[in-house]
Amino acid sequence: MLRENNRQMNFYSTLYDRIPSNHILKQINGAVDFSFINVMVADSYCKKYGRPAKEPEMMLKLCVLGKLYDLSDVKVIDEARCNLAYLWFLGLNPDDDLPDPSLLAKFRTQRLKDITLDEILQEIVRQCVEKGIIKGKTLLIDSTHTEANCKKQVPERIMKHLAQKMIESVKADHEGEVPTGIDTQIPDYKGIEDPKESKRVMKEYLEGLVKQTEEHAGFHAKGTISEIKEVLSDEKFIAQKGLRSLTDKDARVGYKSKTDSFFGYKTEFTMTAEERIITAVGVHSGEYTDGEESIELLDRTEATGINVEALSGDRAYFKKDLLDELERRKIESVIPVSACVYKVDETLYAYNKDSDEWYCRMGNRTVRKKRKLRKNNGKQYMYYTYTFDKEACRGCPHREECMGRASGGKTLHVSTNTAAYYEESQRQKTEEFKRKYRKRAAIEWKNAEMKRFHGMSRAAGWGLRSMSLQAKLTAIAVNLKRIAALIGQREKENAGVKAAFSFLSRQLYRLDRDWLKIYLPLCEVAGI
Repeated sequence: MLRENNRQMNFYSTLYDRIPSNHILKQINGAVDFSFINVMVADSYCKKYGRPAKEPEMMLKLCVLGKLYDLSDVKVIDEARCNLAYLWFLGLNPDDDLPDPSLLAKFRTQRLKDITLDEILQEIVRQCVEKGIIKGKTLLIDSTHTEANCKKQVPERIMKHLAQKMIESVKADHEGEVPTGIDTQIPDYKGIEDPKESKRVMKEYLEGLVKQTEEHAGFHAKGTISEIKEVLSDEKFIAQKGLRSLTDKDARVGYKSKTDSFFGYKTEFTMTAEERIITAVGVHSGEYTDGEESIELLDRTEATGINVEALSGDRAYFKKDLLDELERRKIESVIPVSACVYKVDETLYAYNKDSDEWYCRMGNRTVRKKRKLRKNNGKQYMYYTYTFDKEACRGCPHREECMGRASGGKTLHVSTNTAAYYEESQRQKTEEFKRKYRKRAAIEWKNAEMKRFHGMSRAAGWGLRSMSLQAKLTAIAVNLKRIAALIGQREKENAGVKAAFSFLSRQLYRLDRDWLKIYLPLCEVAGI
């Protein structure tokens, strides 16, 4: 049951006078009104029945404190018990009780739905726009990777675990006994030297095990059979381009460069260039291609009241659909030209600018790149050829659809002199473009900050939803920290202006009192 909490401060609250006025939590509380969260999540609580719930505003602030100082749920409660600044920020008396740490996990999973976190982030940004904290009109966009909270496994090992789970499920349905006719001898895939052969043996065994257990399947076995069929139905699984862990089924392999891969997730976000405040966040599995949902992030940013006049990103965002949308909205594009994006069917192939490789829809990547020249009517044209691995193409179920009966691996021919983007290519060589593009470096600082100080280098849980909660709460925390820094900077500037006016007034007073008739109105405007 959610009820209004009209808390009164008691005698012990005088201890809060010891907290300095420039403390980060006091600056955050003065800039952002968190009471909106009570209205936002009211529908997820029962209004008339049940035990009184903890105030959503306090629970959200506890989650923010955990991300702000990189603390676990247990640790943030322990720290709040003996930290006056934490208790003041939470709106509690020094002698009030704090919730059990387990309630924080319940609040995140049951109250803070994915869409609610987006709304919370947008509301904080909107308040900053209204109060004049955000004035910039240039938007930056980029993505960063996060390692999964588990290790990736080869398909053979995953199929072995599924077979073991299948056998245990059958035992659970038959009081610990395995019905006759079910082969419980799982093949030793490690003894097979050929990786393709080991995958084939394990897949055939697992498919046979499913057929053997279907007629004996009870409650537990039916669920395992559905899981096995779902895994094996994915064409990318055997090719090691899909599921790589039963612990975290949403994590995928991605590439930071040609030789440097990671297993986990990608977080894409937009940020104001001048104030460095994150305006929108999107979370995806590791194989996500940068820029696929950039227009949605732009929509969320404009919904906060920010008038976007320019968007800056790296070459991965030089995409036709995004450039056309920016032109339609009259937003300047500060994105370097990518010569390897067009003349290719993007429904079949995707480009990774970090590793300079193309990926087909089956997840196979190019292994060779060559630069070639072609003569046409006496003129020379330079283009690139990207070649896929012939062994990967040979066993692909879409081989004939993709390349017919040609031998070897699929080769893509990509033009580097696209006439339609010649003007854009020339514009990026100007000093004005270079000056604007240099602002993009600020988003790399933000990536490093979230990873180094706020736990974004590794996922805290499992699954895309858990990663989404982590990324968006982290974005809210670093935004609040940045807001406090901007307020502190503004207070210092105002204090400097007032000190200058005061000094000037004292000096002029000594020379002539007649200046007061002119100068006093200026002091009123300055707030002195």
